[in-house]
Amino acid sequence: MTRRALITGITGQDGSYLAELLLSEGYEVIGMLRRSSTVNFERIAHIQDDLTLVAGDVLDEVSMVEVLRRHRPTEVYNLAAQSFVPTSWSQPVLTGEVTALGVTRILDAIRLTDKDIRFYQASSSEMFGKVREVPQSELTPFYPRSPYGVAKVYGHWITVNYRESYGLHASSGILFNHESPRRGMEFLPRKVSHGVARIKLGLDRELRLGNLEGKRDWGYAGDYVRAMWQMLSQDSPGDYVIATGQTHSVRELCEVAFDRAGLKWEDHVVVDEAFLRPAEVDLLVGDPARAREVLGWKTEVSFVDLVSNMVDSDIDRLRSHGH
Repeated sequence: MTRRALITGITGQDGSYLAELLLSEGYEVIGMLRRSSTVNFERIAHIQDDLTLVAGDVLDEVSMVEVLRRHRPTEVYNLAAQSFVPTSWSQPVLTGEVTALGVTRILDAIRLTDKDIRFYQASSSEMFGKVREVPQSELTPFYPRSPYGVAKVYGHWITVNYRESYGLHASSGILFNHESPRRGMEFLPRKVSHGVARIKLGLDRELRLGNLEGKRDWGYAGDYVRAMWQMLSQDSPGDYVIATGQTHSVRELCEVAFDRAGLKWEDHVVVDEAFLRPAEVDLLVGDPARAREVLGWKTEVSFVDLVSNMVDSDIDRLRSHGH
């Protein structure tokens, strides 16, 4: 039987890497898109001919039921979310509708159409927020510090609830920050790598950032989507922290990125209070022991290699556009 996977949020960073992985494993891949006049296919353009793209919306359960009935996936990966944390303060209700209730609509559609579908929910380290312990594991209590984090906690627990109530093979990956050259410009590591590239090519002279002391557990998105697939390949569903277990400050990120381009970060980085969050998350660092033991998962790309690849990619991209 052909394995068939449905990916919501397929045009995002994770969706594109996951689609590549599943295609390489022989899956038929269906990507769900919201009807919109501004869909950006840039991240999946190189594999678009190998995908089946369908219209659907996590805001509309009827559309989810229709997609499941028509395409009969064996696995569903829910990567759709309003995923930019700062936006969640200016659009808290929309964030809740998409990132929290959207999960419920998909789970309910699975319950109504085919309980044998295996489901993956993209949970987030932002659920830990004001951390109760360091490092954070699957048993660490949640204390979200943004509307996005709050919505992700709901999405996480409703996945557990449907798993336990209806016997669904539903798993959550509590993913810590994961980056790549395909990351959106609004996310800090990509903002830094792109800013470095522009400075290197003489297009800018400074890079304005917020809290340089904030620390994150940053990994490579290509490594993290492999964990998603491994979760749905298990006999039993479960929840897993996916992280490197190492932490780096924004200052370190700047040091590595500017050094890659042969520049000194102190000459170009300006701290701007406009980029400080209303409620800051201090120290997110994950404990991936369970994922290592149960899934056999491990990271393959180091922090330095990740940042270096992002800087190189942005310099190449700008040069190819004539800069």
